[in-house]
Amino acid sequence: MSADILVLSEHIQGKPLDVTFEMLGLARKLAGELGGRVCALALGAQAAQVASQLGAANVVILAAEDAPEQPAPEVALAALQTCIESKGISLVLLGGTNAVLGIGARLAARTRLPFVNFCKGIRLDNGTLLATSALLGGKIMSDVRLPDNKGILSIASGSAPADAGRSTKAPVIEKLALPSVPAKVVFRRLIEPAGGDVDITKMDILVSVGRGIQNADNIPLADELAKVMGGAVSASRPVVDQGWLPLTRQVGKSGMSVSPKLYLALGISGAPEHWEGMKGAQMVVAINTDPKAPIFNFAHYGATVDCLEFIESMKAAVEKRKSSSS
Repeated sequence: MSADILVLSEHIQGKPLDVTFEMLGLARKLAGELGGRVCALALGAQAAQVASQLGAANVVILAAEDAPEQPAPEVALAALQTCIESKGISLVLLGGTNAVLGIGARLAARTRLPFVNFCKGIRLDNGTLLATSALLGGKIMSDVRLPDNKGILSIASGSAPADAGRSTKAPVIEKLALPSVPAKVVFRRLIEPAGGDVDITKMDILVSVGRGIQNADNIPLADELAKVMGGAVSASRPVVDQGWLPLTRQVGKSGMSVSPKLYLALGISGAPEHWEGMKGAQMVVAINTDPKAPIFNFAHYGATVDCLEFIESMKAAVEKRKSSSS
């Protein structure tokens, strides 16, 4: 096999996801160290439109252009396997997203390449590729060595800067012919949630609540704090799953991506899926009674106190400062 690296591009409505650019940035760095090329695989009806935005790749391979915008996993699997076998790819980078979930393990079984999931980083260590995998929601970080620098990696969103993978260069375009692949699941259309009374993606201050808020009766306390601070309440997925807040308030991989000036995380553990949605925050303040909670790995400031007690103290402090300055 060569030292070429293959990145599976993901896109929605003709725009590559940030994780695609993150992987391209990682691939460019590794290719420079290993002496290989970066290849990007674009699938689906808008593959040609997407290809023009993938200039960080040396080559963009277009496949299944007659398929829906989001091709079935079986189609992606067949295209990836064909690229690996025909081009001698040694390293494959997949996004750790819902759309690609499960493809990595199946591809590994077909190609006999090792598979590492939940990767937060990859680097060369004395000439050997070392992938860092975040296990148990990030509570355990495991370094995995790839034999002969070959493997398939699922890259967690937010693991690398997206700007490193953006480029205005025009890549070489190649087309890949695929045989008809039967699909068990067919993408029909994208249904976006209706907007709510608050657009959390436009807020400068977010008071975000997790399991530590304990029950729905305590949501108004967080809302009061948010109003005093001039912000809005958002939440992690468990809170939304309980029905305590609508989906439009959810931050994370399956919710909204936000970039406030201040992200106040109350009782949120900090799983990678949540981090993906909050990684754009300029400042993160975490409140959690568990000193080992992964959220503290991302926070600029933090305190290991009960979030309900913190809400009352914080609200009083903000109100006092406002009254003294008026």
